[in-house]
Amino acid sequence: MSEAITTARPYAQAAFEEALKLGDLKGWSEILLASAEAVIHPEVRAVITSPRILKAQIEKLMEGFLGSQVKPQQLNFVRILVDNQRLLLLPEIVVIFEALKAEAEKTVNVVVDSAFELSAAQQEKIISSLKARMGHEIKLVCKVNKELLGGVVIRAGDKVIDGSTRTRLGEMANALA
Repeated sequence: MSEAITTARPYAQAAFEEALKLGDLKGWSEILLASAEAVIHPEVRAVITSPRILKAQIEKLMEGFLGSQVKPQQLNFVRILVDNQRLLLLPEIVVIFEALKAEAEKTVNVVVDSAFELSAAQQEKIISSLKARMGHEIKLVCKVNKELLGGVVIRAGDKVIDGSTRTRLGEMANALA
């Protein structure tokens, strides 16, 4: 996994720099995501890893997945991945590209797991608190996790704020022991 990330990083960086130069971060993000979704399917994976399939055929296959909206620079990027046999790195490239994009846009993607559905007011309170704490715009995704007894677990990149009841009860048990 770490080797894949290391190999994917220069490709993601190159795609990001080209997207930034063209002022099309969103378009590149969509194309990379569509490409990554295509290559994770077992049938497609079997075709692109087959030694019997020519690179030109794989390029045509990827062009078909991307459709007519793909720009020449994006198509060239995919061709480079095909030529270097790096199509299977697309999921990692997307992760790195999205992190670079979020940093450039000064946004942070935040996932909140809670025992119950959060109201709009609760979501706004979380967004404003995190925005003040992190200094970035917050893109919030809320999920209901029935395994939580109560409270919330907030994940922003590699940061985790665990305000779940289960954790609080564990802390009290440790303090009493």
